[in-house]
Amino acid sequence: MKIKKIFLMCACAFGFTCVRAQVTEFRPAQMWPDTNGEHINAHGGGILYHEGIYYWYGENRPDRGFSTEVGVEVYTSKDLMNWTDAGVALSVSSESGSPIERGCIMERPKVVYNKKTAKFVMLFHLELKGRGYEAARVGFAVSDTPTGPFRFLRSLRPNAGVWPCDFTEKDIATARAQKESDYKEWWTPEWRVAIVKGMLTARDFEGGQMSRDMTVFVDSDDKAYHIFSSEENLTLIMAELTDDYLDYTGKYIRIAPGGQNEAPTIFFRNGKYWLIASGCTGWAPNKARMFSAPSLWGPWQQHESPFVGEHANRTFGGQGTFVLKVPGKEDGFVFMADVWNPRHLRRSRHIWLPIEFNEEGTPIIPWRDSWSLDQLK
Repeated sequence: MKIKKIFLMCACAFGFTCVRAQVTEFRPAQMWPDTNGEHINAHGGGILYHEGIYYWYGENRPDRGFSTEVGVEVYTSKDLMNWTDAGVALSVSSESGSPIERGCIMERPKVVYNKKTAKFVMLFHLELKGRGYEAARVGFAVSDTPTGPFRFLRSLRPNAGVWPCDFTEKDIATARAQKESDYKEWWTPEWRVAIVKGMLTARDFEGGQMSRDMTVFVDSDDKAYHIFSSEENLTLIMAELTDDYLDYTGKYIRIAPGGQNEAPTIFFRNGKYWLIASGCTGWAPNKARMFSAPSLWGPWQQHESPFVGEHANRTFGGQGTFVLKVPGKEDGFVFMADVWNPRHLRRSRHIWLPIEFNEEGTPIIPWRDSWSLDQLK
């Protein structure tokens, strides 16, 4: 017994992997080791459940800097608590000039399974190397298996040459009449009115609408939708994807125009769609916003933030990235968020919290120091 203890101590001292204890509960905002004992490096991510296995896709973030040097990482689990690093699902390219060249910015990857094509489809926010956040594009990639490797297809700005489906001819004429050059200052009451009337929608009409923070939602009829922050992060857009999930049908709407929302997450419960987003304050946390609608096409109504308790006005220090509907749990919804650490993005922590509902069916998310799946209804 003494020899075994000495061997294990030496193995750990020389960097060999020691056996890690099983994770038995969620501990929000704490370090979350994978089965190798490394903090899970899958930020801005989302979960895919396929054939009894959970797949967690997220940004492989560096310890220093903000650009993407590796790609999109994927982890696997059978219990949502113990995760194995399955490697890089989508790698950056070493080819100069590639849209996903090493040094680009790849954020908020979401993967969905297409039953018709039997393909796994990844959408992600893409910024081109050396151009900061001006490109504001969405990238598409596809794979035959959930762990990849995914094959990058293309990037674009959605719905070029298409107006929102709820715009009338009068709305189009009004949007076209708004000119950025008429407003020397942002944030004035007049400027905000112009935003709501579609000034930036018209500006980006030919080249497609800006696409930054995003998520993907597959409805019960297997139709998929891309929800993303657009118009300089001032307006959310929900756009319908084609049946293969690789393009747009041209049908889209604006949600809360001028409201300055990003980091959208979405789920459906009891005949109502719920959307939880954040404000736009860079890496700093802020008070979350919540919207609901009887249909994805609206009308969308804004509510108070669902977070309650101490630090709720800062979303407990986090920013949402995904809402997971846990299979087999009728009311099992989990809100996922990142606690960003801009100095060391790799070490940014994860907040997973169960969503509760009051008597009216409105989502409520209180803080918990720890919890388990048994506590979900």
